[in-house]
Amino acid sequence: MSLKKQAYKFLKELQQFDYQLSSLQTYWEVLFPTPDKKWHRFYISSYQDTFYIKQVNGENGTLEVVPDKSLKIEESFGSEIEDEDLQAAWLFLMKAANKWLQQAKKDWVATNLRTQKEYPLKYRFGTLSHSLLQATLPDRYRLDQELGAAKAQQFIKLVEDGFFMPYDRPLATDMTADKYFEYCKIAYVATEKEIDNDLSGQALYKRYADGRHEGLLDIDQESPQEFSDWLDHKHPKRERGGHPWEIKRGGSYTHIGMRVQRPSYSSKEGYTVQLYGQSYSRLADTIRMFLAIHEARLPIDIVEPESIRKRLLGQDKSAIIANYELLSRAESYFPSEEDICDALYYEDLGKFKKMLRPFIKWEALPLLRRKQVSL
Repeated sequence: MSLKKQAYKFLKELQQFDYQLSSLQTYWEVLFPTPDKKWHRFYISSYQDTFYIKQVNGENGTLEVVPDKSLKIEESFGSEIEDEDLQAAWLFLMKAANKWLQQAKKDWVATNLRTQKEYPLKYRFGTLSHSLLQATLPDRYRLDQELGAAKAQQFIKLVEDGFFMPYDRPLATDMTADKYFEYCKIAYVATEKEIDNDLSGQALYKRYADGRHEGLLDIDQESPQEFSDWLDHKHPKRERGGHPWEIKRGGSYTHIGMRVQRPSYSSKEGYTVQLYGQSYSRLADTIRMFLAIHEARLPIDIVEPESIRKRLLGQDKSAIIANYELLSRAESYFPSEEDICDALYYEDLGKFKKMLRPFIKWEALPLLRRKQVSL
C-alpha cells in the first residue's frame, strides 16, 4: 500500500478516537511502536479539511494531508520535499501507526497500558525536587553558591520580611532618563568585573544594552516631563520595535532587563522600576543588581521574588525534558506554579537514574481512546 493510502487510512481510523481542543482546533496525539521496537509520537492537527501529521520525536518533517485528495511532505519552514528515502521512512511509520490504531480499537485499555509500561523515559516530561538533585549531583550549578551566602541570605530575608508585598511595592515618585541611567550604572558596577567608574550611566548603557533604545537616549535627559511623555508613548522621539529595557544583551530567554512602568494601567503618577532576568545563567547577576540598587536606597523591584527565594533554598523543581526538545525552553512546557529552576534530560542523571526515578513526577501520557459519544 502506498504512503498516500496508508495516510488516508490512518486519518479515517483516527477520527474514531477522542480528540482534544486547542483554541477550537482539534488535535490528537498518538504514541506507538514500530517493528524495530522504537517508540514514536505523532501530533496530528486539523484545520478545515487539511490534516497535519508531525513526528514529534523525529526529523522527518510534517505530512500535509487532504484525505482522498493529496499528500505533501513539508519541512518545518513549509517547503515541500520530494525524497524517496523520506517517503520510505514515512511509509514505515504509517504502517506501524495504522496497526496500533487497529489494536486500540480492539482493546484500548490494554493498548494504553502497554504504552505506559514501554514508552521510553527519555521521551517523557517530569519534575524532580531540586534539593534531591543538588544532593545527588553536587557538581551541578547552584544559584546560592554562585551568589554567595551573604547575598543569598540578604535576599531571602527581604522576601520573608514582606518587602515585596503587592500592596507595598517600592515606588519612585519621579523619573528622568538620567535617573534611569543612574540605576543602570549601579547595576553594571555590581556585575562587571572590569568597569570604568568614571563613565556615566548613559555611556555604560550604550556599551552593555541592546542598542535599540526607542528614543530614550534622544529625549531631554534631565526632564521629568519628557520621560513621562516618552514612557506614555506621547513623545515624538518615541520609536517602536526596540528593546529599551534590555540593559544586558542576550537572547529571548537570556537577557537582563530593567523596565520602568506605571504602578497601574490607570495611574499616571509615580513609577515602578523592576529588574527581570530569570534565566538559569543570568539570575545571579540580576539579584546582584537588585541588591546593589536597594543598598543605594533607590526604589527597586524584581520579578517573582518568592520563586527566587525557593531557588536559593533548593525548594523549587528541576524539569526532566524529552530528549528531542530544547533545554532552554523548559519552563514553557510546565505551568508557572511548578517553580521550574533548570532542566536536564533523563539520561543526564547517569548512574543515579534508578535511585531518583521514584521521586520524579511524570507528566501524564495522552490516552488513545475510542469516542464514547457520536456527534
